Amino acid sequence: MEYTVIQSGDKGEAEKWIKHYSNRHEILLVGEGDFSFAACLARAFGHASNIVATSLDTKEMLAVKHPTAAANLVELENKGCTVIHGVHASTMCEHPLLKNRFFDRIVFNFPHAGFGNKETNPMQIQLHQEVVRGFLRNAARMVKIRESGEVHVTHKTEYPFSAWEIKKLGKQAGLEFIEAAPFRLCDYPGYLNKKGGNGFSIFRSNDTFPVGKSSTYKFGY
Repeated sequence: MEYTVIQSGDKGEAEKWIKHYSNRHEILLVGEGDFSFAACLARAFGHASNIVATSLDTKEMLAVKHPTAAANLVELENKGCTVIHGVHASTMCEHPLLKNRFFDRIVFNFPHAGFGNKETNPMQIQLHQEVVRGFLRNAARMVKIRESGEVHVTHKTEYPFSAWEIKKLGKQAGLEFIEAAPFRLCDYPGYLNKKGGNGFSIFRSNDTFPVGKSSTYKFGY
């Protein structure tokens, strides 16, 4: 993966891109596993002062579920990233450290409600939809409107994951669908997608999973 560098026309910092993300974007990452996606962006930009990276887990639980997170957190701290633990995607706009903040990109990679039933179970699909719906409704209140702000959900595209109807959920949140860009892990060096989980599945929470055919669904106004 090669990073794109665009020389600035003034004395400011050169603009650097990795896929859909620039060092000039104010970026909010939601549902980080071991924070390897945030670390990947930070390496591409050379810093992480424009990134707020959050996870649902507390710092203590993160150490149990994702031992690989420790090194990423150190790197992110050294690069100026704001890291916030215990952030729920469905209520994040009310979080004391996020309230009244607005972002150019708000990103949730591979959202998941946990492992209660088989992925094909209609009740399990509904649980997943509630997670995504809550995220999109909150993100709609936090994304910059007048500066081409975007909300991204990266998600598998084949059944049963297609039954989540991501586009429909975005419309319900008042967002306009922009595109579904193909997602490839190789575009994000160092990013390790994690299973996460709860209950007995916590013992495999640091495992990766095959992303198969996936896309980054982009929404805006």
